[in-house]
Amino acid sequence: MKPHEDALIRLFHVYKRYGAYNALFDISLDIFRNEFLFLAGPSGAGKSTLLKLLYLGEALSEGQILIDRVNLARVSRRRTPELRRKLGIIFQDFKLIPTKTVYENVALVLETRGMSRKFIQKKVNSVLRTVGMEDRQKSFPPGLSGGEQQKVAVARAVVGEPKIILADEPTGSLDADSAEAIFNLLINIHARGATVLVATHAKELISNAKGRVIQLKEGKLIA
Repeated sequence: MKPHEDALIRLFHVYKRYGAYNALFDISLDIFRNEFLFLAGPSGAGKSTLLKLLYLGEALSEGQILIDRVNLARVSRRRTPELRRKLGIIFQDFKLIPTKTVYENVALVLETRGMSRKFIQKKVNSVLRTVGMEDRQKSFPPGLSGGEQQKVAVARAVVGEPKIILADEPTGSLDADSAEAIFNLLINIHARGATVLVATHAKELISNAKGRVIQLKEGKLIA
């Protein structure tokens, strides 16, 4: 077991309640720098809820979460964008802006940080080339296949060079070939130094990969 000092993400007795329902129950977990970790379990196990707590999409009900030694409970609304810059988030339903082109969807991440147009153009072209979407940069998301949209979502997640990638069922709605392509992209991102956390119920992905597996069931950490 690695020492706690190497942990990039730490959860201490985390609960998430919706009324009387415990979506997460007493979760304590360390996730280490440059780790590739799977958050596994059936639908309704609490995987997406846990990711939402990590990217401040939801507030925890009890416990503490530290990311890079920052206590999320003490992050003000004003500082939330600063923390989120450490994160790249990949959603199952892509969450691309349909009225913006592929290029514009990815560039928006850097534009909000005040980067120069020249830097943005070079960086976005490089990332789109990496995910195999350079020739579709003028296309709009509704005209792309599911696999292509997910590649754009991956490009958007990594263009800001975040320390942490959170992927919520990134292959759940894709065919086998597209799923394999997305998963290989995640492996390459991890090889470049990112910590990658993938929530999935796809057993074939987990069995074919090298990485620690955390099992959730009914909101509880079982393995």
